[in-house]
Amino acid sequence: MIDFITDNWFYINGLLLISIGSQAQSSSYAVLITRVKQWQWESFWLVQGIFAWLVFPYIGAAISLPAGASLWELYAGENVLMPIVFGILWGVGGLTFGLSMRYLGVALGQSIALGMCSACGTMLPALMGEGTASTVTLSICVAVMLAGVAVIGYAGKLRELSMSEEERRKAIRDFAFSKGLLVAVIAGVMSACFKLGLNAGNPIKEAGMTEFGVHPLLALSPVILLVTVGGFVTNVGYCLFCNAKNKTFSDYFCVKPATFISNILFCALSGLLWYLQFFTLGVGEYFLKDYPVALAFSWSILMAQNVIFSIMWGLILKEWKGSGRKAGIVLVAGMLVLIFSLILPKLI
Repeated sequence: MIDFITDNWFYINGLLLISIGSQAQSSSYAVLITRVKQWQWESFWLVQGIFAWLVFPYIGAAISLPAGASLWELYAGENVLMPIVFGILWGVGGLTFGLSMRYLGVALGQSIALGMCSACGTMLPALMGEGTASTVTLSICVAVMLAGVAVIGYAGKLRELSMSEEERRKAIRDFAFSKGLLVAVIAGVMSACFKLGLNAGNPIKEAGMTEFGVHPLLALSPVILLVTVGGFVTNVGYCLFCNAKNKTFSDYFCVKPATFISNILFCALSGLLWYLQFFTLGVGEYFLKDYPVALAFSWSILMAQNVIFSIMWGLILKEWKGSGRKAGIVLVAGMLVLIFSLILPKLI
């Protein structure tokens, strides 16, 4: 056992670091969104987005540079447009991602959306010839991961069949399986543009290390900022539209000062936890650099762990209460398949 840990120390560290981020991301939605009071969805989404897509990514990018270096100098020498464009497209996925949880709940909504996001974000770069990992090997890893997501999806369908309409509404107020499934698939496909944006920023990442002395552990941070800025553009436009349509601009001004401060703090914490998933992805990839398959599969590793922790939060929040024994067994089986997919890149 000790020899196994020693021989795979960097691989295990990579998994653990990505795991920290995925647990943080799952907590940002499952726990903190319920703490924001007297604000409609679009108001919460906009404010937490300021922290998630601007404030903390900027801090992460800024601290990655050594003293005397400037982000603007780094960006000036490289093409920053494509990461931002992919970020704008990812922003569409982010919007529908929130709706998928509204219609399916935290557990099922995140599982389906993240499964699609994982597959597209991993396979599209490989099909475009990026990286050194075998496309066939990656396809096997992704297939196993998707099998786990499919099993979890089936558990969700069993839950729907076993619950009365009243029970569904009590667990998830706006539960709608068919609509939620369509939205989750769209969210997953569009959300994969985040990974494409990160890949498009590889020249910026390389320039940061070679020309500006950025440590490889933090080299992805300046690229993450560009992608999230693009996503913010999409989301702020939609949220302001919803504020105008639903006449909810008053959310920001008509709550009591104590409630306003509390909402801001929870939005900030939610934004920080959300950002950590990508910060730790960049750090975790450093430890996976000697494992080509695992490095190419790192996006799926993050998404698979996001699904696992989302399911766990769904259980804690009692979204699966009353779903029946069969649904529970199938759910556990799906989670075990996902856990196996995390170590599969090291086995093949």
